[in-house]
Amino acid sequence: MTSVRNRLLPLSGNRWLIGLFTVLVIGACSPKTRWVSHPVNKPAESPAPPPAPKPVTPPVPKTSIISLILPFNLDHIGPGQSYTPVTLKEARIAADYYRGFKLALDSLTFYGYNYKLQLFDSRDNGSQVHSLAYNPKIRASDLIVGPIFPEDIKVFTSVLTSARKAIVSPLSPESPFTFKNQNLVTVNPPLDYHAWTTARYINDHIKPQKVFILASGFSDDNKYIIPFKKALDSLSSNHIKIITITVVRGKLNALLPQLVKDKQNVFVVPSTNQAFLTITLHSLDTLNAHYPVTLFGHPNWEHFAFLKAKQLQHLRTHITSADNVDYRSAETINFIRSYRNTWHTEPSVYALKGFDEGLYFGRLLAENNLKSMADFNGLHNSFHFQKIAGMGWVNTHVKLLMYSNFELRKVE
Repeated sequence: MTSVRNRLLPLSGNRWLIGLFTVLVIGACSPKTRWVSHPVNKPAESPAPPPAPKPVTPPVPKTSIISLILPFNLDHIGPGQSYTPVTLKEARIAADYYRGFKLALDSLTFYGYNYKLQLFDSRDNGSQVHSLAYNPKIRASDLIVGPIFPEDIKVFTSVLTSARKAIVSPLSPESPFTFKNQNLVTVNPPLDYHAWTTARYINDHIKPQKVFILASGFSDDNKYIIPFKKALDSLSSNHIKIITITVVRGKLNALLPQLVKDKQNVFVVPSTNQAFLTITLHSLDTLNAHYPVTLFGHPNWEHFAFLKAKQLQHLRTHITSADNVDYRSAETINFIRSYRNTWHTEPSVYALKGFDEGLYFGRLLAENNLKSMADFNGLHNSFHFQKIAGMGWVNTHVKLLMYSNFELRKVE
């Protein structure tokens, strides 16, 4: 539990002023006296003491109850048990997120807010999550944060369909259409909004006649291709032609008759497959020598170490991102210092996410503003929530980045 009592201002600091005012009033209302030749010295009468102020009962500070449901996987530390690489990674994510979230709540207590933080282990297990959905402590909390994996969120929200509790999906970018729960708050923008941001930039700033989508043939590509096509058709009123081809072994010769040499040829590559990207980007780089290329990629490319920054820069590569930490900002430096001093370890990106979300939802909860969902700029995330009927709140804030000087820089 994180709590700090409100310090009330002293109530007795004005007593001297009340006493002085009383003396002046009595003096002004008393009868005038005459001077005589032989005045009689009498002791001055003391004015009546002012009435003691009535004791004020300080208001009882509100305590907001928050339940965190994270995959600590504590069942793996019992006798004869051990963590697997997967469960250990999940536990580290849970621990880092909790530390950042807790640090945010501790910061908020400076303003007089009080919190009771309850931790529950989801174990990344559907049966455990289903059981937690019926836990009376979780149901009685003011805010539920977690679970973090799509399968667990689906199980959990399928039980809590009628409860009017905000359920925060803190890390998963899964579309809220998967869960269809009006109380869900999706913090990480789903892929649809990344595709929409790319389509809007192409339509507003490049205005090409054609856009080429290079598909790998894997069905996962459609998660990006379908919303991108829908967005570009809508934004351009179908004036931009979309040409989708499945690329085999990097062969792009069939496209040559449709390319131009005096304008940018816009390519969208929605794949995250390493083998496909390696050969396809090499072919685009070769093509770029004669036909100017502007490339738009999947947001996950930001985390792929196998991609070459020089090649991406040469192809004028753009990617979208919901996360972009400025490690040189004073706020980030202060957070890292506080995190080190408190937890004696280095913060991961999940700690930064936990801090941003703890700060945002903790304040909204304490001020009874959970229904407003105002905009917020954090260290790691920025939030611009939209309410979707029957689907809850969705963060739609996505940034467009471009490779320049061997690093990603914000375009819009």
